[in-house]
Amino acid sequence: MHPHQNDKRRMRTAEAAKYCCLAKSTMEKLRCVGGGPKYSQIPSKGGVVIYDADDLDVWLASKKRQSTSDIGGHNVNKQDPSASLSSVADIRK
Repeated sequence: MHPHQNDKRRMRTAEAAKYCCLAKSTMEKLRCVGGGPKYSQIPSKGGVVIYDADDLDVWLASKKRQSTSDIGGHNVNKQDPSASLSSVADIRK
């Protein structure tokens, strides 16, 4: 290892996309519209974009959900979760 290199793993967009199980184009779009992981852009290297593995891990962890009604770690239905099941059954009748 080079003496000035640190232990952090950094990667370019294609590798970061693979790390997150996404397409490279998805990572590029998230950079434009927001909502993606933190990244750095190195102007002296022609604007090369790099991602830190730690930032990717934090972003991926923030996307964890327990159900399809779970938005940002909060259940949409603040009532008893079984109440939503009965309303679904009523809709199907």
